[in-house]
Amino acid sequence: MAAHSLSAVSYIPVNGDTNPIPSSSAAFGPPVHPIRQKQTSDAAIPSILPISLPAATLRPLAFRTFTKKHNLTLTSSALQVIATFIGTHCGSGWREEGLADKVLDDAARAWKKNGSSVIIPGEGNDLAEILQNIGRCMVGGRVVHQRAQSRHDYFIQDQGLSDAPVARPGGLSRDNDQQSIRLTSLGIKDNEEDVPSQNPRSWLRVVDAFEQPRLTYNAVQKNFELIRTRASLLPGSFCRIALLRDRFNIVHQRLMRNEAFQTSAVAMSRSKTLQRSASETVVPQQAYKLTPIANLLGRSGSTHVLLGLLGTSATGDLILSDLTGSLALDIRHARPVPEDGAWFTPGMIVLAEGLYEEEGRIARVGLASDGGVGGMIGGIFHVASVGGPPCERREVTLGAMDAGKSGSPIAAGGFGWTDFLGVGSERANGPMMRRLEKKVLEEDHLASRPLGRSRVIILGEVNLDNSRTLAALKQLLGVYALEEAEQTPFAFVLIGNFTRYAVLAGGGSGGSIEYKEYFDSLAHVLSDYPSVLEDSTFVFVPGDNDPWASAFSAGATAVLPKKGLPDMFTSRVKRAFATANAEAKGPADQKLKGEVIWSTNPSRLTMFGSSHELVIFRDDLSGRLRRKALRFQAVAEPNSPGGGSAHSTRVDPRPVETTAEKYMDVDRTIESAESVEPNARAQETTPRGVPSDLQAARKLVKTMLDQGYLSPFPLTDRPVLWDFGGSLSLYPLPSAVVLMDPEAPPFALTYEGCHAMNPGPLIAQGKRGVAQWIEYDTRTRKGKMKDVRF
Repeated sequence: MAAHSLSAVSYIPVNGDTNPIPSSSAAFGPPVHPIRQKQTSDAAIPSILPISLPAATLRPLAFRTFTKKHNLTLTSSALQVIATFIGTHCGSGWREEGLADKVLDDAARAWKKNGSSVIIPGEGNDLAEILQNIGRCMVGGRVVHQRAQSRHDYFIQDQGLSDAPVARPGGLSRDNDQQSIRLTSLGIKDNEEDVPSQNPRSWLRVVDAFEQPRLTYNAVQKNFELIRTRASLLPGSFCRIALLRDRFNIVHQRLMRNEAFQTSAVAMSRSKTLQRSASETVVPQQAYKLTPIANLLGRSGSTHVLLGLLGTSATGDLILSDLTGSLALDIRHARPVPEDGAWFTPGMIVLAEGLYEEEGRIARVGLASDGGVGGMIGGIFHVASVGGPPCERREVTLGAMDAGKSGSPIAAGGFGWTDFLGVGSERANGPMMRRLEKKVLEEDHLASRPLGRSRVIILGEVNLDNSRTLAALKQLLGVYALEEAEQTPFAFVLIGNFTRYAVLAGGGSGGSIEYKEYFDSLAHVLSDYPSVLEDSTFVFVPGDNDPWASAFSAGATAVLPKKGLPDMFTSRVKRAFATANAEAKGPADQKLKGEVIWSTNPSRLTMFGSSHELVIFRDDLSGRLRRKALRFQAVAEPNSPGGGSAHSTRVDPRPVETTAEKYMDVDRTIESAESVEPNARAQETTPRGVPSDLQAARKLVKTMLDQGYLSPFPLTDRPVLWDFGGSLSLYPLPSAVVLMDPEAPPFALTYEGCHAMNPGPLIAQGKRGVAQWIEYDTRTRKGKMKDVRF
């Protein structure tokens, strides 16, 4: 009995104790398969004894990781913060066991992933938050990542980045890179070979001017920062100053990275001796040096190169202003560079070279003699030559990673980690997006399919109050409706003005009722082509005659940027798209539905993230430039009566033709075959033999792209919402830009890698019964003029 009772005794462990306590109840006997107790790993974790690590001791390792490997620069305060962190979390094994290497590498990758500047300051919370997140993942002095890798992690690893914990400081990055580029919504798989969609529309995004990230350039840290204050339509006066200051700083930093303004130590040493050849003497080119206006004081009679904003003083004199002061200009003997190659108006940032003369040697009376008041310095600057700041190519600004054949960046530095449009930065997703773009559009490379889905149709000045416009639209849509469904252009861009006169202002186009009827008529025309609607995205960009700005501007210059058309006028058009999508053939869950987007002016179309950017802008640029432009004295011909070299003051010694057209690549089909003038009338040419329309187009494009701004005019002539002025910036240079100007001739040409286009009015001027538009191919990044009779 005793033996039986002893055998029935069970054991119950208490609090994980290894010494069992016998139980007299058979019901609580040990199970056949005992449950394993979870072993704690506290004993296995080595303890870390914090040490005091001097910053000078860590400096060589930090320099090798941050500077040589990641092209970052640590300040002394930042190095001290990192040294304190490593000494606390890694202890004495930071060097022997290599614990500090992983911490430094993860911190550098996290900093670059945030899109911050190349200089890492120790002040602020940015670096502290990154180190804090790394500390949460450290066990025993080592960085351990126990979280499962997401799709975004594989995407980052594909770019050669680490899955280190990343803090999101108050810098430029989005809250989540995956969210900003919308990889999930685009359907990107972990395996790049599996392209989720061959439809280019899946990769199209329209960026509203009021949704674009608001950035400001920090001239001290030399990077762009995200403005986190709430935007307002009526901000304080300091926002106006910030708008002009940002324009100047962006142009200035762009200029300082230009080779013509950089001094090479090697070139200076070589310039001391002349290199002679058998036929000529080679003299090294001297770099230009900019002089701040305030530094001209006391330097009378010296020649300088100034960079500043053209303007007019209270007395009506022409002045040049920079961040240090303003100075009166004398352009009586100035020559533009290139000759007749660009416009110069007040409100533009220009380069001026000339001679400074102090005020004491000038006889001035009245208000003009009040030098030194309001930032004006005394004296006058006699301009010899004036030109625009040279443009910078897009790949140079962004430092494109795979632009070269070897896959290495074509230019170091740049702003590759800056997300300018909220679609992801160039360094984070640019190479992958370009590979996806190539795979999606590679079907259009077949010889049997020269026209494909990669086209964007751009229509300008679609005046719906003109019955001929509706007839032209029917003929145009009929051309693309006859194509196969796989060949339908994936986007149509319709640019205003949608009425010839200002609506809601008592003009000839009527009021709100008539305006809605115009779009109802447009919806009736679109409904006749459901195959086009269900396979395309229609984007509408308004003009100055469209509501609501026209209600108080009466067709005059309205404020920029301009909001899209109100929903109350566009309900029928939306219904036409809904009907076409409902009647579309094929599985509804697999087919990408057609859509209509009522965008702003200006507007931006991005395709494949930051790989492709198309800017659309509607304004009467040519007319405003002609009214406000500075007029220079004509150069007298050497053989003409009374000529000579009196007016040919020192200018750029290079030929004018080379200077003006060095970087201007014209679409030869536009230049020769597809003239916008009637065939019966001979096209006018300039003295150099260039068609006048082509010269006007080159002049307009060079002016706008060199300025890097869509509205380079005084704010009194072309008002701009101060908090949203960044949406007018053309920096970095887009892949293509549409400058819709009904007063300028239609054109399609390339300048510094940016393809500029003007479709002109839909109803061609000077041609009866002809509709014209531009067909832009995103694969070749070239536009081509098209026309059809109706």
